Amino acid sequence: MELKEQAPAATLARRLGDTAHVSGLVIRLARLSGAGDRLPEWLLRTAVERGAKHYQREFDPALPPDIPTISDEEIGVAMCLGQHPYNLDNLRAAAQLLSSPRVDAARLCRLAVRERCEPVLLHIAVLAERFAAALEPWAYLRERLPPRSVPRTDALPHWTRLVSHTGVTARGGPPKTDWLCRHE
Repeated sequence: MELKEQAPAATLARRLGDTAHVSGLVIRLARLSGAGDRLPEWLLRTAVERGAKHYQREFDPALPPDIPTISDEEIGVAMCLGQHPYNLDNLRAAAQLLSSPRVDAARLCRLAVRERCEPVLLHIAVLAERFAAALEPWAYLRERLPPRSVPRTDALPHWTRLVSHTGVTARGGPPKTDWLCRHE
C-alpha cells in the first residue's frame, strides 16, 4: 500500500502569502483553556458566548468552558492569527466580538502588533469606517495601528460579510445595512 502525503492545511497566513507566526498567545490560551488542538473551535464558541451572536451554532459540549480572566482583546486577536486553519467565520466573529465600546483599543493595538495580525485588524477597521466611522476600537486602530503589508488580502472577509442587510422595509423604506456589533 502506497502512503500519500497529505497537503498541509491551508492557514490564514498561507492564504495571505505571509509566514505564520508561532504565537505565544495561542500557546498560553491553549494551555489555560485546556482546548489544545481545538483552540480555534473554543475561541469561536467563546466569542459567541460573549456576544458574537450572529455566529451562534451548536458547539461540542465537550469543549472546555469560557475563562472570564482571558480578555476579549486576547480572544479577538487569537481568532485572527495566521497559524490557525483558514476559517472566515473566525475572522467575522472576531470583528463582531471586538465591535464594542468595552474593548480597550490601546491594548488591542499592542496585542495586534505583538501577535502579527495587523493586516487582519486593519482590514476590518477600514471596512468598519464605511458603516460606523466613529465605532471603537476600529477608529483608534485606523489612526494608530502601524500597517504591515502582506502579499494578498483577497482572503480576508468582504464587507458584505461583516454587516447585516435588511430588505425593503414593511413601510416601503430602502434596505438598511448595519455593522455587526457585539450583543451586550
